[in-house]
Amino acid sequence: MKHPLPLFKDYLRNGYYPFRRDEEYEMELLQVINQTMEVDIPTHLQANVSLGKKLKSLLMVVAKSVPFKPVMQRLAEATGISRNDIPDYLVYMERAGMITQLRNSTGGIRGLGKVEKLYLDNTNLIYALSPEHADIGNVRETFFMNQMRVMNDVTSSSISDFEIDGKTFEIGGRKKGQKQIENAEEGYIVKDDIESGYANVIPLWTFGLNY
Repeated sequence: MKHPLPLFKDYLRNGYYPFRRDEEYEMELLQVINQTMEVDIPTHLQANVSLGKKLKSLLMVVAKSVPFKPVMQRLAEATGISRNDIPDYLVYMERAGMITQLRNSTGGIRGLGKVEKLYLDNTNLIYALSPEHADIGNVRETFFMNQMRVMNDVTSSSISDFEIDGKTFEIGGRKKGQKQIENAEEGYIVKDDIESGYANVIPLWTFGLNY
């Protein structure tokens, strides 16, 4: 593969799911989203069908705001869901592959840290649900989080975007500098739009090859 970047850009939009690679890809993805949010999760919870509409509304709020630190009261006001129920619903949405919750490391065990940011689960969901909010920074962070969480405990970092096993990762474009990680014990710059790495600079696309 001499030039991976064009293929990588295509993957970010429509390569995550095993659907046909044609004009119907987005339609199939939206059908899966609707089935998951409006039928599967409410059925699993043995809840009224009206919950599905509220969960879909919650997903759309997340889609238009990511990445962001969740404020439960604001999410409750935007969706009509009880503030006390939202954390549980976010967990079910995460288990269903719709969102990802980035936590800090205070808990010491996976899943017990405080939620610092919400992301959509993968970049295809960004372009399907809210293409007008497909900020490139969000797309890059979402891809990194989606790929690295499979084999690692990914947590938030106090100085950069992510931390994994004491290593800190700052995500950016080809012009991203080193300043943000200059005080890190072991820091890496993950750059989009480059084919090859050097020193502590790693191409973003290569994180799709880690498992």
